[in-house]
Amino acid sequence: MKIVSWLIALVITSPVVLAQSPSPGGPAVLDQPDMPHRKTVLDAVMHAGPVIIPLFLLSVFSVMMVIIYLMTIRRGAIVSSGFMATADALLRKRDHLGLLAVSNRHGEAIARVVQKILDFTTKNPNANFEQVREIAQTEGTRVASSLNNRVIYLADIGMIAPLLGLLGTVFGIIHSFGALGQEQVASARYGALSQGISEALVNTAAGLAIGIPAMVFYAFFRGRAQRLISELEAATTHVLALLSLQYGDRRPERAPVLIEDEL
Repeated sequence: MKIVSWLIALVITSPVVLAQSPSPGGPAVLDQPDMPHRKTVLDAVMHAGPVIIPLFLLSVFSVMMVIIYLMTIRRGAIVSSGFMATADALLRKRDHLGLLAVSNRHGEAIARVVQKILDFTTKNPNANFEQVREIAQTEGTRVASSLNNRVIYLADIGMIAPLLGLLGTVFGIIHSFGALGQEQVASARYGALSQGISEALVNTAAGLAIGIPAMVFYAFFRGRAQRLISELEAATTHVLALLSLQYGDRRPERAPVLIEDEL
């Protein structure tokens, strides 16, 4: 029984003894408290200088804009099939007030254009078709310009982010050359030099990492916006064509002239 107890104690204490004794083939790793800490990417970003703060804010803003554009720059938000079917049926019935009420309840771009048209026609019953066409073109141009101006923000981010990264690069190079001119120990001087170079490279990489995706998404949403604007123009033309038929029926007919009056 004593032998078994002695063996159990030996098994329990042997890992501790092996951990404390250095290996014969190499230096002891656990007895080196001054071993330098390995620098991670997050540490390099955290010590990349003040320019990294606006770059981080730009990245958050660009991600938010991409998410918003994915939800708003789509066909259902510009021209929906349901609204066009309702508008077609009500225009054929000449129910302008009903279509105006439907347009007020919808948020599509084509609904806003139809709302402007019908609001003008109901308030100005004597207006001719050319004036109605001008109202439709003006509102359609305004909606298209608003859509294009929203997309252009991504292009602005794509240009500003690399410039901010270049500014951070310049700051890092300045710190590096400042470290070379200091009278310090060689190890401290090399540490400051490497810190400056790391700051410069991290800012450059951050600016490009934000600017390149922003330009890619700008090209994507710009193409989508142009397709949606074309569909908006086609839908507006369809509405104006139905209205033109009704304005054609309202053309004043020439009054019959008596033969006696002509003579």
